[in-house]
Amino acid sequence: MPAIRMTGMASGLPPNIVETIIEAERIPIQNQEANREKVQTRLKLVQDLETKITDIDKSIAELVGTRGFTNNKLISGDPNVVMGTADPEAPVTGSWNVEVLQLPQKASAVTNGFPDRDTTEVGVGYIKFETSEGTKEVYISGKNTTLDGMAKSINEAGVGLRASVITDRSDKENPFKILISGLSTGDEQQVSFPKIYMLDGDRDLYFDKTREAQNGKIKVDGFEFEVAESTIRDIIPGVTLELHQAAPGREINISVKEDAEIIVGKIEEFVKAMNGVFSFIQQQNALNEKSDTSKTLGGDSLLRSIESRLRNLAQNSLFGIPGSIKRLSDIGISFQRNGSLQFDKKKLDAVLSSNAKDVGVFLAGDGFSIGFVPTLKREMANFTNQAFGPLANRKKGLQDKINNINKSIENKERALSRKEEALRRQFANLEEKMSKLQQQGAAVAAIGSGGAGGPPKMGMG
Repeated sequence: MPAIRMTGMASGLPPNIVETIIEAERIPIQNQEANREKVQTRLKLVQDLETKITDIDKSIAELVGTRGFTNNKLISGDPNVVMGTADPEAPVTGSWNVEVLQLPQKASAVTNGFPDRDTTEVGVGYIKFETSEGTKEVYISGKNTTLDGMAKSINEAGVGLRASVITDRSDKENPFKILISGLSTGDEQQVSFPKIYMLDGDRDLYFDKTREAQNGKIKVDGFEFEVAESTIRDIIPGVTLELHQAAPGREINISVKEDAEIIVGKIEEFVKAMNGVFSFIQQQNALNEKSDTSKTLGGDSLLRSIESRLRNLAQNSLFGIPGSIKRLSDIGISFQRNGSLQFDKKKLDAVLSSNAKDVGVFLAGDGFSIGFVPTLKREMANFTNQAFGPLANRKKGLQDKINNINKSIENKERALSRKEEALRRQFANLEEKMSKLQQQGAAVAAIGSGGAGGPPKMGMG
């Protein structure tokens, strides 16, 4: 039913009397909405705190990987001859002398030359190859009778060979040739290139030169090994070598060392994440007489608990760890007067240079129960546990409060809507009655003042 609206008021009441009454009745709802906004602000702050704590968890996961506190890098005495990579988390460090005697190679063959690559026809026929997987055959159809077409046919045949048309500038008249190679190197990847069986070509096509597949040969610390590929993963533990060129008679030093730069960078990220939490807590606790405590977490027991536990971990010694390093301050991380952590990079560099092993033992521990990172991980898990952690509990409590306020507002809005409709009906009825009374009064007044031209005049006879 459409709402009842009143315009002129026969009763003499103001026309917006219902709006005025409803506006006054809505004040408790407005108070609840303001309270809900404050609770929502606090919920957002708790979520922000949870994000910052999660950042700590991410930083320590980067700091200590699954194999412990190791970040190795490989240094080659001549990257043009041999280079490689070290597994960043492999525990092996050391130095080795590598001599590349012979590079591994693929079986390959090159044909005689042609004056062009896409006009002169090589004919129709087939080529057979003897490979480590048996005999392979490629048919050359009438659609692919040029060098380009022949190379395309070989590449699309799936026989484990790769063909390309090359340009040999040493042959001015017939510079175009087909180079066919196996896909893998090593003695076990031999390919035999027999004669080519082609008919109706403009000129003969044959293999001019062939090369057998062979193993590579290297010496590591004076001991010779044969390898099937240029990428070697099983000679030095945790190291992948890349052989770039043969250099018989030259020993290239390969060393694997702790990558202090990466380690320092990871520790800087960890300190930054910790300071993110401490800074957040300090901002929330920075209250004065103008602060609206209902919109902050200042003084909240949640903040006190988290700050206390993180401070204890950052300041106190850890027990059960062998070695000389027992606390963060031993590796250059300490508290400042303003409550944040300070990172002394020079001190860490010095400790890593002289005692990297103990730094790793302190941070990584046994990876489970002892060590700074395992201990901190347990605290992070307790903080962020979605079932019973303090952050989850606080978020749930605040969200429940928001839900209750929303329900209360909805109920009051419905009741207020019903009351507004009732008031409009009441005042409409009042207006109707007052209007009738006014009309009756006017009629009576009219009768009394104008019946027969006024009352008769009395005179003497």
